[in-house]
Amino acid sequence: MTGEYVHWENVPTRWKDNDVYGHVNNVVHYSLMDTVINEWMIRTAGFDPASSEAIGLCVESHCAYKAEVSFPDAIRVGLRVGKLGRSSVRWEIGMFRASDDVLIAEGHFVHVFVDRHARRPVEIAGRVRAEMEKLLRP
Repeated sequence: MTGEYVHWENVPTRWKDNDVYGHVNNVVHYSLMDTVINEWMIRTAGFDPASSEAIGLCVESHCAYKAEVSFPDAIRVGLRVGKLGRSSVRWEIGMFRASDDVLIAEGHFVHVFVDRHARRPVEIAGRVRAEMEKLLRP
């Protein structure tokens, strides 16, 4: 299952990530997905969220929880593109406990790229699109 993802980030959990039940709270999973996607966009695809003419707005998100994880576990986050449209992209994310590769959660985000000012859909083009194409799942 880990072979289905193209890009990987290892993320340590933090003490504050645990909730009163002793496991990483569900909101942390969403934060990790958002962080890994945006870090990839900035570092790999050259996206500048502060000045780009087009921005990606999240129009859909989902997370299915499969197993618990707790501080001080690290989480391996796998990223791929499930679908790449003209102005939208469906990111697919797998989160695995680093110590034993157990799947802890699977999720997706759908971003629609829009003009920063008009907020109307625009084509995903150039380097950003070229890099996204490299993440399309095999």
